[in-house]
Amino acid sequence: MDDSCEQTQQTNVLLVTLQAQGHINPFLRLGKCLISKGLHVTLAIISNAFTNISLAPNSIGDINLELFSDGIPMDHNRRGDADYYMDSLSKFAPANLLALIRSHQRKFACIMTTPFLPWVADVAKEVDTTYAMLWIQPCTLYQIYHRFYNRLDEFPTEDNPNMTVKLPGLPVFNADELPSFVLPSNTYTSFDGILNEAFHNLNKVKWVLGNSFMELEKDVIMSLNATGCKFWPVGPLVPVLGKEIDDGFDVYKVDDKNECIEWLNKQKPSSVVYISFGTILSMPKKELENIAAGLKSINRPFLWVIRSQENQEFGFLEEIKEQGLVVSWSPQTEVLSHPSVGCFLSHCGWNSLLESIIAGVPIVACPKWTDQPTNAKLVTDVWRVGVKLKDSGGVISGEEVGRCVEEVMSGSRSEEFKKNALELKASALEALADDGSSDKYIKMFVNEVISSCSPYYEQN
Repeated sequence: MDDSCEQTQQTNVLLVTLQAQGHINPFLRLGKCLISKGLHVTLAIISNAFTNISLAPNSIGDINLELFSDGIPMDHNRRGDADYYMDSLSKFAPANLLALIRSHQRKFACIMTTPFLPWVADVAKEVDTTYAMLWIQPCTLYQIYHRFYNRLDEFPTEDNPNMTVKLPGLPVFNADELPSFVLPSNTYTSFDGILNEAFHNLNKVKWVLGNSFMELEKDVIMSLNATGCKFWPVGPLVPVLGKEIDDGFDVYKVDDKNECIEWLNKQKPSSVVYISFGTILSMPKKELENIAAGLKSINRPFLWVIRSQENQEFGFLEEIKEQGLVVSWSPQTEVLSHPSVGCFLSHCGWNSLLESIIAGVPIVACPKWTDQPTNAKLVTDVWRVGVKLKDSGGVISGEEVGRCVEEVMSGSRSEEFKKNALELKASALEALADDGSSDKYIKMFVNEVISSCSPYYEQN
């Protein structure tokens, strides 16, 4: 190094993620924030058999992009057995990540990943680098898992499966409002083991950055940090339409995004029901049919994202095709921000909820598993920006879909939902602005990363 004034420009951080859109997106947003504060950022994505990722560019904006192999045979069905895949990752991927790191001439000042790759902490130790976690779910989930895996409170058991839970900084949760991984009915053993390992090895983590913002979850964040945890909310890590170019990498993206926007341009303000269940969740055919029946009964225009593998010439789509538009992919940030969209029928994945918050759009919640039931609780009982679909035997009815959409768009509480959604939007934008709450935490993180690597620079 020539002199100390070059230090900030020489400070490199490595972000490591699964090849999952809900993980890649927040890392891309965070990476851009870190670059804006003077750091160099490399995003390493675990590569697997999906064709799109093999065609990834060398960079996304100013973020360097690298791939490393998951070590699993290319012909293995990675979607078929999540437990096998995650277990195999922990065995084979660390050596490949280590090789990638050692191929770089520059030292990384910090390595950061999600809680779902806890073995990255050991790789960071191997190369004598500080380790950070990006929490990609709400702080509410962090508190629940922290209390559950450290046995600080009682949770539902096989003998008492329906007990309620009250945790510091949070409302009372019924069993069906808790994340599925803490319930006795959970069958995803690998994820339970991964989260257990993550929360029992927090001593390896120097910083926890959260994809949330103080004004959204103030009570739980303050409660958590009061116990000695170091949870810094730096979100929402989603694009802000009109303020920046969204040049992200989308694993499932198709070429034509104009179809959605052109169709929305022809609709009346706040009239469209936007429906999307994310990139992982697959809905049963019966449930899709019921959603279609519900939409038909209320005769409202809709924009519905149904991935190509789910859309197999279902007859129910023919019956309502003149009422709306069905696509296999949509530019969700632009869609939610479009003035024609009146509500979002969502699975309540955290990225989708944050995108709805930044757009100020009310929610009809249709949660299924992992963090989604808890996120839906925040939507209905904490933020009060929407309603939750009630199911019968795990399946929602067409009547329920119609009832909930009407309640959000024209019911007695519709104005309250819109008002609360717009207030959250204003708070989110304020948090992201210069010297807003999230911006301050990002600056704190950058300053500490630079300080932590000072001895390395002094020696070199």
